[in-house]
Amino acid sequence: MATQAQVKAFINKIAPIAQAKASGRSEWSLPSVCIAQCCCESAYGTSLKMKNANALLGIKVGKSKVHFGQAWKDKAYSTQTKECYDGKTYVNITDMFRAYDSINDAIEDYFDMLASCSRYKGCLNQTDARACITAIKNGGYATDPAYVTTIMSIINKYNLTQYDSVMTGKSSNGTVARATVRYGSRGADVTYLQQQLNAKGYNVGSVDGIYGNKTLAAVKVFQADNGLVVDGIVGPKTYEKLQNS
Repeated sequence: MATQAQVKAFINKIAPIAQAKASGRSEWSLPSVCIAQCCCESAYGTSLKMKNANALLGIKVGKSKVHFGQAWKDKAYSTQTKECYDGKTYVNITDMFRAYDSINDAIEDYFDMLASCSRYKGCLNQTDARACITAIKNGGYATDPAYVTTIMSIINKYNLTQYDSVMTGKSSNGTVARATVRYGSRGADVTYLQQQLNAKGYNVGSVDGIYGNKTLAAVKVFQADNGLVVDGIVGPKTYEKLQNS
């Protein structure tokens, strides 16, 4: 069983990745649901077999070995799992599950799967977490009759809907409406900026909602790498690159 320290570290690691992979899509699913599913299915990152495969979500290879996007490179591992086909009886089966080069790829493949499979259509662009995970479960993602309850309990316990603002705050043109921030700024928009920069490999140090020297340096490198004006001011153009890169 994961310790509270492991749980906190795991969520802090996964949350910005889920936010980054959900952002920039015309058809998206909620980060909170993805984070909770990762927590549930990998035992907060402590499942060694899943950890070794960078597979935080139990996505099966499938008979057709379909590629939903470019994130899965045909790697796989075999493991036992429980299925409940009749709504009450659990049976043990052995199946092949997708393995990935990185956690980023695993989460990207998850969002690609939801967006490309018509059976998951009900979860797309859905702003309510319960409705979202219900549509995913009903689409055939899980056979456990208690799956929705389990995922919602994790979402509620750790207030994971706080990570959904990157999607639910979208404006009519598909971008997230955020305040322009610069050196010295504080607040939720700076926290979001720091999370996104860290997720993309631009180290800002601790995510504290304070736009200080490390955040300024990371922003300038990000702006330079993406052909933006290197001024450290994060406005619509920089946010757009963050959400779509």
